[in-house]
Formats: sequence, C-alpha cells, structure tokens
Amino acid sequence: MTTSTAPTGADVAEAGPAGPASAPRRARRRGSRTHVLAYMLAGPILLYEAVFVLYPIFQSVRLSLTDTSLGATDSSFVGLRNYDRLFHDPDFYGSLWNTLTYALLVVVIAVGSGLATALLVNRRMRGRSLIRGVMMTPWAFPEIATVLIFIWIMNPTFGVINLVSDHIPGLDASGGWLTSSPLALVSIVLISTWKTFPFYSIVILASLQTVPESLEEAARVDGANVWQRFRHVTLPSIRPTLILLSLLAFIFAFRQFSLIWLTTGGGPGRDTETLVLGIYNSAFKFYDYSYGTTIGVASLVVTLLVTVVIVGIQRRYGEDSD
Repeated sequence: MTTSTAPTGADVAEAGPAGPASAPRRARRRGSRTHVLAYMLAGPILLYEAVFVLYPIFQSVRLSLTDTSLGATDSSFVGLRNYDRLFHDPDFYGSLWNTLTYALLVVVIAVGSGLATALLVNRRMRGRSLIRGVMMTPWAFPEIATVLIFIWIMNPTFGVINLVSDHIPGLDASGGWLTSSPLALVSIVLISTWKTFPFYSIVILASLQTVPESLEEAARVDGANVWQRFRHVTLPSIRPTLILLSLLAFIFAFRQFSLIWLTTGGGPGRDTETLVLGIYNSAFKFYDYSYGTTIGVASLVVTLLVTVVIVGIQRRYGEDSD
C-alpha cells in the first residue's frame, strides 16, 4: 500500500517558478553563459592579434613619421617627408612592379597547377593514394633545402636544367638562370610554384570531393562533354575555394623573403628586388629604419587593396550564385 503526500509550500519555493514564464529566464541564462564562453575562447586570439599584429603596425606607422636611424640618440617628428621621398623614389616603383609581377605569376601558375593536378588525382586510378602522397613532397621540403637543390640544378656550369635549355630554340641561358635578366625572375617564380602548388592542389582536391555526383551524372546524360561539365558544373562549385586560394597565394608571394634572398638576393641589379627585400635593405643594410617602415606601410596598403578587390570578386560571385 502506497501513500502520497502533497508538496508543501517550502518545496514549491525551493523548486522555483515553473511553467512557461521561467523558459525565457533560462534561455537568457544559457545565452549569457554562451557569450562568456565565446569571449573566453576568443580572448587569447584577440590578445595575440593586439600584441603581435596591431601594435607592430602602430609602431611602424609611428616610425615612418620620424627620422629614426642607427646610431641616432633621438628621433624627431618629420611628418610625411618619408612618404614624399617614397613617392619620388624610382627604386620603390621598381620593387613594387617586381613584387606585383612575381605575385601574380605565382598565383596564376601555382593555383593553376594545383587545379590541374587536383583534377588528375581526383579520378579513380590505381595507386591514387601513393600519387597524392608523393605530390605533397615539395610542400614538405624546408625552403633552405629547396633553395640548395635548385641552386645546384640551375648552376650555369653543370646544372641539369642547362642541358635542357641548350636544346630549346631562342632560349639563351648562358648568363645563368639566377644571375641574368629576365631568367632570374622566371626562376624564382618556377621555384615558388614548385614549392607551393601541392598545398593548393590538396585544398582544391578536398573541394572537388564536395561536388555532387548527381550534377555530373545529369550533365553527362544531357550530352555535355568533359570541358562543358567542368565549366558549368565543377568550376562553379569550387569557385569560392579558387578565389580564396588566389588571395592566400598572393599574400604568401607578396611577403616572400627567404626564397628570393637565398637564390638571387634581389639581383641581378634590382631586377628581383621585391618590397620585402627593399624593407630589409633599407632597415638592416643602410640602417634607415624610418624609411624601411615607410615601405612596410606602403606594402600593407597595397596588400589591403588587393584583398578588398579579391573579396569583392568573391562576394559578387556569391550573390550571382544565390
């Protein structure tokens, strides 16, 4: 035999209010806890960005408005004098042209090679996993090891590539691939492409895996050939990935230093001197820190402009797809 007891007033008070009126209160508490957790997770990242990104940018802008140099006991405010010098410096425009040329060539060739190889290894074939692993080898190589290998390959005396170039009509590589113009710029573009295209290939390959097979089958049933299926089915599906990779490739190439410095050093003359090398030479070779930071600020502005353009293109294609 069981007995039941009715809840007392104390039990009801302890249990708290029930019913629909308490649901919004619980939802607000959960929302506040979620916000606190989000701030806790984002806090270290924001702190890192503030210390290692925003503060150096602020310091660069401040130094570009002074006449700071090595050995100076103090620095004085000179306003926009360094920027006036920058706008009238032909070496700056030469470095800017070299940087944009190098970056655009790397974007087109590296991302294009990544797309081509991704399409090849995306097909069903024997040993596909092994091919993908071998394809990632250049990306795994350290840059110093890569530079040493290509310096040996492009050696003007016994380099392997000279044996091939001697049989190409109209190509004169007698001055050396890394020591003559315009072969020096071509060489660093090819080295950068060989080093970076596996990364873009793997990312594009992952994007290709998300293309619905039903769309491919429908296009094939409608009589579309390989090129038409790629243009109207595959390419629109992976276009956001290609645009993002193009932006990343441009940023990586724009700030490339070690590979260019170790191969050509900016030579011959200034034919391969990029903005990053210009910053290094001004600040650490001629010890003109204020002018070096001025070039750095100008480089940041150029990078931001290119980023805005590429993001605008991506947004426009996103709106068209919607």
